[in-house]
Amino acid sequence: MKIVNLIGIIAVSLLFQACSSVEETVQVVVDETVDTTEQSGVTTQAVGQLNPITITSDGTLVLIGTEQEGSALAQQTILFDFDVAQIRSDFYASLEAHGTYLTNNPSASIRLEGHADERGTREYNIGLGEQRAQSVRQFLMLQGASTSQITTISFGEERPVSTASNEAAYSQNRRVELVYTSVN
Repeated sequence: MKIVNLIGIIAVSLLFQACSSVEETVQVVVDETVDTTEQSGVTTQAVGQLNPITITSDGTLVLIGTEQEGSALAQQTILFDFDVAQIRSDFYASLEAHGTYLTNNPSASIRLEGHADERGTREYNIGLGEQRAQSVRQFLMLQGASTSQITTISFGEERPVSTASNEAAYSQNRRVELVYTSVN
C-alpha cells in the first residue's frame, strides 16, 4: 500500500493555492496487477487487492462484491470546510485509491465537479468550486494520474445537495464530486 508523504501534499497544496497556474505531474510507480474480465457485456477490472469495478450511466464507480460500502473507491464525494479549498485529511485514503486506480488504468477518465454552499456571491462560489476541484486534481496527479485523465468544472452554488439554509446543509454542499466518464 502506498504511503503518502503528508508534508509533501500540504506543501504542494499550499504551492498550488499560491500559484494556481503551476501544474506538476509526479509519476508514482505502483506494483499492482490489473485483471480485466467481461461478464454479460459489462467489463470489470480488479486492481491489486481492490474489488472488480464497473461504472454506471451517471459516472458512479460501482464495486462488485460485499466490501463495496467500506472501500475507499466507493467514496466519490470529497467534503470541504467553510471557505477553503484545502483537502481534509479524512479524505486522503479515498483520493489515494482513486489516484491509484487512475494510474493503473490510463484509459480511465474522471470529471471533478466543484461545488460551494449558498453563502458568498455567485462569482465567488464559482471560483471557490474551481479551486476545490483543482486541489483534488493536484492530489490525484501526485498519485500518478495524468492530466489527460482529469477534467474539472465548477458549479459553485448552483447544484446543492441540500437546499436548507443551515450548517448541516452547507457542509454537504461544500464538495467535489468525482464522476468517472470512462473506466476502460
